[in-house]
Amino acid sequence: MSQISLFSKDDKKLINLKEASLWASEYLNRKVTVSNISYLIQYGRINKYGNNGNPYINVEELKNYYDSFSKENDWKKTLGEDINWHLSFVQYKEAERTKHVHRLHPYKGKFIPQLVEYFLDSHTDEYKKSVYFHKGDIVLDPFCGSGTTLVQANELGLNAIGIDISPFNVLISNIKVEKHSLILIKEIINKLTLHLKEFQKTKNNIIFEEHLLSELSKFNDKYFPSPEYKIKIADGTINENEYSKEKEKTFLFTYNDLIQKYGIKVKQDKKDTFLDKWFLNPVREEIEFLSKEIKEIENIDVKNVLTIILSRTVRSCRATTHADLATLKEPVTATYYCKKHGKICKPIFSIAKWWEFYTKDTLQRLREFDKLRTDTFQICITGDSRTINILDEIKRRNLDFSEILFRQKIKGIFSSPPYVGLIDYHEQHAYAYEIFGFERNDELEIGPLSKGQGEEQRGSYVKAIAEVLSNCKKYLQKDYDVFLVANDKFNLYPEIADLARMKIVNQFKRPVLNRVEKDRETPYSETIFHLKEK
Repeated sequence: MSQISLFSKDDKKLINLKEASLWASEYLNRKVTVSNISYLIQYGRINKYGNNGNPYINVEELKNYYDSFSKENDWKKTLGEDINWHLSFVQYKEAERTKHVHRLHPYKGKFIPQLVEYFLDSHTDEYKKSVYFHKGDIVLDPFCGSGTTLVQANELGLNAIGIDISPFNVLISNIKVEKHSLILIKEIINKLTLHLKEFQKTKNNIIFEEHLLSELSKFNDKYFPSPEYKIKIADGTINENEYSKEKEKTFLFTYNDLIQKYGIKVKQDKKDTFLDKWFLNPVREEIEFLSKEIKEIENIDVKNVLTIILSRTVRSCRATTHADLATLKEPVTATYYCKKHGKICKPIFSIAKWWEFYTKDTLQRLREFDKLRTDTFQICITGDSRTINILDEIKRRNLDFSEILFRQKIKGIFSSPPYVGLIDYHEQHAYAYEIFGFERNDELEIGPLSKGQGEEQRGSYVKAIAEVLSNCKKYLQKDYDVFLVANDKFNLYPEIADLARMKIVNQFKRPVLNRVEKDRETPYSETIFHLKEK
């Protein structure tokens, strides 16, 4: 590492931020930016030396930090030597795992695009010995979710069909792969944003929130300075639990005074629905205002894109703590100590900030995907994969695609079926169903969280997944390839394959390193089952 000049100060090897980014990039064999290093300092992961204008860090501390994340050996000890570490895709940054339209809307339980790409791509590498799909083939995802398979199929020059029982999931998937009039969408977004600002002038929540943020900034600078506060927690100088509770109570006096001063109605009158319970009253009023504006838009495509943007906005504005965004616990109606950020935080009183951010972000992501898209067909259909007539449904929507489907049939499946007793797929977007009136098909969910993981539920799950595979086989080529991604802790897939008159010809066991909804430190794996006709 000759380009970096280490020097010693008080027996510490100190380097500046630029040198640290170069050192880390070379050490990890991936790009690490100055911003990445600054983040580590800000959140107390490593110490800062020198002053704010000329900060230095200890290269040994940085090395120790990165070494603590070298999990391969430890994970193999826990999960087995048969783990395929290449399929961890550890080399990809979050921005690459959530590239372009893959981050148009949050969705629990989706796989990363690099996993789909690995199995769909027709190019081999040193780790991949076989090619399963070629350009022009049709791939099917009978549990389409938010459309990851469809998007990657488009990018790779494959046609694709998705099926999902949730109309909202189908909307997300189709918005990702369809072509849009981005100029028209931007014009209407600008009008809606102006209308929202006019609406806000009739309320006090904006000026209240600005005053509240000012007071919070002063309070946090005084009692929770960064990164000193987190460093003191780490070395035991401060008892985080006791200290934070004391300061949380102290600031509540300021918060309540501001609520009274501006006459803010915080809670809604009812708690009957998801929207009643999980949104502060000022936020609910803005949601209702924008949703009515969107429903009046005549252009269906524009209306659908804005529906997804508003839904994404609403999800970010729930009355919960920053640490509980994935698993809601109790509604938050006052300022609170946030363990994630190490300071006093507040609930959200207006959707305006997120609406403006997501409108710009969505347009940018759609533009990025437009540069990559191929001239192929991708369609997601609302339906039950156990019984749906795929050919008829495609014929109703696109005759050209139906002719290709009839002529060459589907080459194979790449999908991640729901796991037993893990997620209630409709409930994760309950707010969207309430706002926009989508039909709910909860009774058709396979293996929902609400029914648990008991023996009866596992038996029902096996039967249902096998029925999906049996129905989809009608539309597959004779020499098909089916890939199903699952964490099969109950060993159900051998029986599923047998019932569907298929056989498991290979298994690829991969570590899952970037888990949003789960404990990231606990070794966890999933298996990609490769099935063919028995």
